[in-house]
Amino acid sequence: MYHSSSQRRQWTFRDQEALAQCRTEANRRFRSKVTASGKVQATDPVLLEPHEELAICKFYEKRLLDFCTVFKPAMPKSVVGTACMYFKRFYLNNSVMEYHPRIIMLTCVFLACKVDEFNVSSAQFVSNLHESPVGQEKALEQILEHELLLIHQLNFHLIVHNPYRPFEGFLIDLKTRYPVLENPEVLRKSGDDFLNRVVLTDAYLLFAPSQIALTAILSSGSRAGINMESYLSESLMLKQEKASLATLLENMKCMKNLIKKYEMPKPEDIASLKQKLEKCHSFELSLNANPKKRKGYEDDEYVSKKSKMDEEEWTDDDLVDSM
Repeated sequence: MYHSSSQRRQWTFRDQEALAQCRTEANRRFRSKVTASGKVQATDPVLLEPHEELAICKFYEKRLLDFCTVFKPAMPKSVVGTACMYFKRFYLNNSVMEYHPRIIMLTCVFLACKVDEFNVSSAQFVSNLHESPVGQEKALEQILEHELLLIHQLNFHLIVHNPYRPFEGFLIDLKTRYPVLENPEVLRKSGDDFLNRVVLTDAYLLFAPSQIALTAILSSGSRAGINMESYLSESLMLKQEKASLATLLENMKCMKNLIKKYEMPKPEDIASLKQKLEKCHSFELSLNANPKKRKGYEDDEYVSKKSKMDEEEWTDDDLVDSM
């Protein structure tokens, strides 16, 4: 299904340079609009640079995951992955200076709950915000105001193929067709850790979900000291497909490097960037008539529980050392 999907046709890119070009172009378009409005010059230091916008996006993407982690009732992984993909897609073509990531983040999660049929009411959704009833009502109002905007900016491509189902499929395949591995379940925890971390990178925009899932399986095997070369060559019948195998292994290395090189912005840098961001969203720089619609959800401290991803240090062995 992925290979005939809009995700593959329109939201899977050839490399990271293509993603960087999209983000730079989004930054340039906003600068052009704000310059045309006469509010500031395009070179004004109050405006964020593309790499600063990316840092802001990383910060709010992590907060999105934290929000989903502590959500009640427990949120399915597919909803989390879909929300994260919506957020990534939105800011490929839009600037955080124009649409505040605080409210876009919550709108992405809200829409993902609907699309993935995770049945929670709007009241249940905003009850997960550590806010007063008035604050929750205001947040819901802003989410609903931005929902159609989000759908439009996603080009109405709302179905997201996540790696979670292929991951389960590979575990079932290992149990039924790969007797060399006595207990494939030993790969689950480390594989889940891999998927939790790779979702923060650009891997979802670069690789097929099945490739991400297989990389999680092989990475988990590598960490456990299990050589799974025969699974690739025999069970997946890649022994005679040398070109396909080489491409797969190269993609796996790329995913590993994405995780290894991924860095969250430093708190002091984020504090400074958020100050600049708020200036961009001040009434004076607003490009919309109604500043209320531009202003994001006010409280950044709605998540108090520490995410498990923060509690565990991630170290990954080379995916293909044993192959």
